[in-house]
Amino acid sequence: MDPKVETSGAISFKPKGNVRWKVIVLLLVVGIINYLDRTNLSIAAPEMMKELGLTNTDIGLMGAVFSWTYGLMQLPSGWLVDRFGTKKVLSGAVIWWSLATALTGLCSKMPAFLGARFLLGVGEAPCMPTCAKITSYWIPKKERDFATGIWDSGSKFGPAITPPLLVTIMLLFGWRALFFITGALGLVFVVVFWVMYHNPQDDKSLSQEECDYITCDGSGVEQRLTQAKISWLSLFSYRSVWGMVLGYFCTIWIWNIFLVFMPLYLLKTQGISLAQLGIYASIPWIGGIVGEILGGWYTKKLLDKGNHSPMVTKRLIISGNAIVTGIAVCCIPFVQGIVATLAVLTVALFCIASMQGRAWALAGDVAPPSMVASVGSIQNFGGYFGGAFSPIVAGMIVDATGSYTLAFVSGGIIIACAAICYWFIVNRPIEEPA
Repeated sequence: MDPKVETSGAISFKPKGNVRWKVIVLLLVVGIINYLDRTNLSIAAPEMMKELGLTNTDIGLMGAVFSWTYGLMQLPSGWLVDRFGTKKVLSGAVIWWSLATALTGLCSKMPAFLGARFLLGVGEAPCMPTCAKITSYWIPKKERDFATGIWDSGSKFGPAITPPLLVTIMLLFGWRALFFITGALGLVFVVVFWVMYHNPQDDKSLSQEECDYITCDGSGVEQRLTQAKISWLSLFSYRSVWGMVLGYFCTIWIWNIFLVFMPLYLLKTQGISLAQLGIYASIPWIGGIVGEILGGWYTKKLLDKGNHSPMVTKRLIISGNAIVTGIAVCCIPFVQGIVATLAVLTVALFCIASMQGRAWALAGDVAPPSMVASVGSIQNFGGYFGGAFSPIVAGMIVDATGSYTLAFVSGGIIIACAAICYWFIVNRPIEEPA
């Protein structure tokens, strides 16, 4: 059955077969492992501080070193994915970061911890650009937002399942076991991924009908950087690319504060025990999971109506969520009680997760097919390299004032500015010469 394409470009039938969604599940799993390996520090932090005499600033510095490295390595990682292919680059990256995670469990001094976090940042950098690239040729344009919402929700599943799981492991075996176990999970994934994943043209389980459905709007083939008609460096001359960089910087600023300090904030301000932390710290991230997936579903519904282009629709959703997130984050230090605190944190993570999924999907609208990973990684570079300052700044604020108020209020203002960046600066796609 040949796919029918309406004049608007929308695909008018649903094929038999769901191989493309099995691929998205693989991307979801690697995203969960990716975030387990970066958020285990926030769970281990209280015991590490107690045993090794570390301060809030030390924990913030570890978070900052990871983010600086992760952000800086986005630039070569996007180029590597577009140049050498998704399967090889992602497999090598997971092996690298899994070993770096296990190495963290062997450290006892700050220089060693910082070195391990540096290696973790190098290894984790290609993960999200690779997922965006795979989505761009495995999923038709109409379904990409929903698909992106699924795999990017791994960045929220990780923190959501980390607290109860890893707190239990820590109470039974000590904080070092957290790093050994999460490192081992990545190595298991590589074996599964290498056996199960193939590009569409090489996947024998893909039916002809589903293949036609994928390829009818130009998807279906992994295009390499050698096929691009513009240079990689020229991407930095485009206004929309800079808008994505600045907007994601505003987004990741508060995101990094949540990743590093949320468990500590709940422990120190809400009078809960370490055992209770395993449940309470996971609740806001569940809001993030819902926001990520629901945001993708809602975007698809809006696109079905055909009132706006995919690019405009994503910008509207990102900007609206940025404003709501800013208000919620500013309210965090002023609400009273664990229930109200968790409610505001959940709203904030619901909205920020919806923003992130749309931002990654936006890379497929702005970039040519051969450069999706490159544009996505440049956006991520802006977010994580700039946002790397937020954990150390927040740690210094808390150590100096004994309060999280200024850290959250300033973070709320910064993320609200993402609305300005995505709405007014990201205004047109990159057009390759004919």
